[in-house]
Amino acid sequence: MEEVLTQVKTPWKKNLGDVPFHLEYPEGSLFEAVKRAADQYPDYTAFMFMGKKTSYKEMIRNIENCAKSLRTIGIREGDKVTIALPNCPQGIYMFYAVNLVGAIANMIHPLSAEKEIEHYLNFSKSVTVITLDQFYHKFEAIRQNTPSVVNVIIASIKDELSRPVRAGYMLTEGRKIKKIPDDAPVIRWNEFIRLGKKCFWNYKVDRKSTDPAVVLYSGGTTGTTKGILLSNRNFTALGCQIIATNPMYRPGDKMLAAMPIFHGFGLGVCIHTMLQGGGCCILVPRFTAKSYARDIVKYRCNFIAGVPTLYEALLRLPSLDKADLSSLKGVFSGGDSLSIELKKKFDKFLYDHHATVQIREGYGTTETVTACCLTPTNITKEGSIGLPFPDTYIKIVKPNTDEELPYGEEGEILLAGPTVMMEYMDNPEETAQTLRKHSDGLTWVYTGDLGYMDDDGFVFFRGRAKRMIVTSGYNVYPAQIENILDAHEKVQMSCVVGIPDDYRMHAVKAFIMLKPGYSPSQEIREELLAYCRKNIAKYAVPREIEFREELPKTLVGKVAYRVLEEEEEAKYQARKDATSLLPNNDPKKK
Repeated sequence: MEEVLTQVKTPWKKNLGDVPFHLEYPEGSLFEAVKRAADQYPDYTAFMFMGKKTSYKEMIRNIENCAKSLRTIGIREGDKVTIALPNCPQGIYMFYAVNLVGAIANMIHPLSAEKEIEHYLNFSKSVTVITLDQFYHKFEAIRQNTPSVVNVIIASIKDELSRPVRAGYMLTEGRKIKKIPDDAPVIRWNEFIRLGKKCFWNYKVDRKSTDPAVVLYSGGTTGTTKGILLSNRNFTALGCQIIATNPMYRPGDKMLAAMPIFHGFGLGVCIHTMLQGGGCCILVPRFTAKSYARDIVKYRCNFIAGVPTLYEALLRLPSLDKADLSSLKGVFSGGDSLSIELKKKFDKFLYDHHATVQIREGYGTTETVTACCLTPTNITKEGSIGLPFPDTYIKIVKPNTDEELPYGEEGEILLAGPTVMMEYMDNPEETAQTLRKHSDGLTWVYTGDLGYMDDDGFVFFRGRAKRMIVTSGYNVYPAQIENILDAHEKVQMSCVVGIPDDYRMHAVKAFIMLKPGYSPSQEIREELLAYCRKNIAKYAVPREIEFREELPKTLVGKVAYRVLEEEEEAKYQARKDATSLLPNNDPKKK
C-alpha cells in the first residue's frame, strides 16, 4: 500500500503544489450537488442550447417541476427511468429530476437499433422512458416486447428553442420528423410538465452518496454490453477531482458539451462536473467536426473535450485556418488512445491559433465513470496518459493476478478510488471478475488494459489486452504501430487489427486514411511498407495495407476496430467455405 501511495502522491505534490492528494467529497445526491452551485450562482448561465440561455435558478425550477411530474405518473424510489436523448435541456431536467425523486437514470443512445433498445429497457426493467419525437417510431415498434414500460414521454427539440430559431428549425430539421399519431399512447413533454401541478405531496427523496444513481453501458465493440451501476458519490467525486486538477477553472467558465450524455465522458465531465462547479455547458445535440469548430469560436469556449478522431478531423478544417482559440484553458482527449503524432500535430495547431494550452490526455473506463488519470498542466511525458486523480490509485500487476510489478515493467492496469462503480448490474460473476479486494483493503478494477508506470508515477497506456495481436508467438500492440504509421507525412490516420492467418494464427493488417491531396496507389503502399520495415520489428510489420476514405466509428466517435476485425473474419470464413467446395477438397472424393 505504501508503495502505491508513493507512486501516486509524489508527482502531483511535486509538480502541482495547488493540487491536493486528498479531497473532501460532499455527501448527498447528484441533484444536491448541482443545487449547491445554483444557490451560490443563481443568475449564472447553467447551459446554452442553440443560442438560448438558461440560468441556474431557472434550471433548478424546471428540474423540480419535472420531478413533481415524475411523482405524479408514479415514479418511486429505486425505479429505473430510461433517458434516450441527445444533449438537450429536457435531458438535463430529466436526469436530475430522476435523481431528485430517488429513481435511477438508465442512459442509452437514442440512435441505438430497435433490438438494442429493447434489450436495454428489459434488462433495466425501466418503467418509464423519455425520447425525442424523431425516435418515437423505434420505441413504438418494440413496445409490445417491453412489458415493464408503463409510460413513454416524447420531447421535441423545438420546445426548447427561441421563437426565431424555432421557425428556422421547423422549416429544415423539423420537416423531416415523421408525424406521431394524435392518439399515440405517449405523454408529450409539455403535457408531462403540466402534470406536476397535481403533485401536492412531498416529491423529494433523501438519497445518500452511496445510493445507486445511474446506469451506463460499456462499449459494445468488444463483446457483450454490460450495465454499469454508478452511485451519487461516483459522479460528485469525479467533479471534485476534475476541478482540483484544473486549478485554472473558474465558475462561469464555458465547456463545449458535445460528447453525448449517455456516455461517461459526456455526462460526467462535460455536464455534471460543470454544473456542480458553477460552469456553463454549451449543449450540442448533434455535431460534426465543422459545427464543433464553429461553436468553439462562436461561444469563446474555455474547455473542450473529445475523442482523438474528433481532433484529427479538426486539423483538416479550412474554417479554422484563422480562428482565434486564445479563450481555451483546457483541451482534453479521452475515450481512446491519443497517438504521439496526433498530439504533436494538434499542439502545433493550438499554438498557431493563439492558444496557450496543449492537449491533455486522460485515461479511464466507464467502470470509473470516465477519466481517473490526467496529464498535468505544466509537465508532460511523451506517450504518457498522466497521473492518477487525487484519492485514485493505479498499480500495475501481472495480468489477472494481484502480483504487483516493478516500475517500468508492463502489465495490467488496475484502478481504485471513489469513482469505482458499484457493480455490473445483475451480473455477479462479471462483477467478481472485475472488482477484487486486495490485502491493502482497496477494491480494484481489473481494466484488461496494458501499461506501465515510471518511477515518477506517470502512467503509460500500451493498449487494450483484447486488442493485442499474437502473431507467430509474438505480442503486437496495434496502438504502437498506429503511432508509427500516423507519423508518416502522407498518413492522416490509421487503424491496425489482427486478421486470421492459417500459418501465424493472426497477421497484422493496417487500414490507412491518406491525407488530402494523396490518392491510394501501389506506389504509396510500397512506400509505407518500406517505412514500416525501417521502423517496426519484422514480426510486427503489417502483412497487408488497405486504403479507406473513412474509418468506421462507434457511436461516441472512437475508431470501431471491431468492425474491421469482423469484416476480415467474415472474408476469411468465406474463403474457407469456398475452398471446401472445390473438387479436390470434396470429402466424398478422398
